[in-house]
Amino acid sequence: MERIEMKINVNDFKVLEGEKVNLEKWPTHVEPVYKSKKKYHKLLEEQVEELSSLQRLHYASNRHAVLLIFQAMDAAGKDGAIRHVMSGVNPQGCQVFSFKEPSTEELEHDFLWRTTRRLPERGRIGIFNRSYYEEVLIVRVHPEILRSQGLPDGLLVEQAIWQERYRSILDLEAHLHRNGTRIIKFFLHLSEEEQRKRFLDRIDEPEKNWKFSMADIKERKFWNQYMQAYEACLSATSTEIVPWYVVPADDKKNARLIISQIILDTFKALEMSYPETDEKRQQELLSIRDQLMTEGQGSH
Repeated sequence: MERIEMKINVNDFKVLEGEKVNLEKWPTHVEPVYKSKKKYHKLLEEQVEELSSLQRLHYASNRHAVLLIFQAMDAAGKDGAIRHVMSGVNPQGCQVFSFKEPSTEELEHDFLWRTTRRLPERGRIGIFNRSYYEEVLIVRVHPEILRSQGLPDGLLVEQAIWQERYRSILDLEAHLHRNGTRIIKFFLHLSEEEQRKRFLDRIDEPEKNWKFSMADIKERKFWNQYMQAYEACLSATSTEIVPWYVVPADDKKNARLIISQIILDTFKALEMSYPETDEKRQQELLSIRDQLMTEGQGSH
């Protein structure tokens, strides 16, 4: 069956190192790469199939780890993107972690501890649905959280702590990259109006009621503060080796296709190959084959 050509330049969504981000200038909606719902399903199916094949190669080559980080405002479609894009990946080679409010144990450690424990092994894909970036986003919007984290008073200087946390994050990501972990960071860029519509859907459609809580409305009131926190974060932590991608999220289908293309491009850039069988191993396999063939002849 002929494949559908899809034109996506992933660099259109990449935040360049040193770029000062103004989210008002980044679109939340772009011309969709699919022409119909049927074409969308076909494109996604092809990308999922290709990703599944690359994931098997990634697992077999066992040289890199891949970490996908998803950050967004509520209702931007993180869960759906993860579910649809990764639908063809072998569960044995992929783990998803959602990071919500830190536990008492987690608060007794540095802010990177709880996520560092969940980093993927070589040959595997790790997905963070929210991540250590929450510590420079929601905590920045709600500084009372910072004051409840048990830090020494001398460290609670708000003018300095965010830059210090950015530095810690950059150091961690550079360290992981040097040791073979490839990190892809997605910010799903949703408009305030689209979030309003999706919240209404969650209220009006009974099967979506479970997705909605009063906390969602409470956080919506801090929209502008969140945008400022995201702008500062994206500007400070997008690098050449570990960039941020700002994905227009008002169209969920289009966002999924963009995300899957970025992931595919990252995998294709890795030097992956199936392990070669040396002569000693080849002789061992031939010996085992002879044994199995002899067993088969004896059973007749």
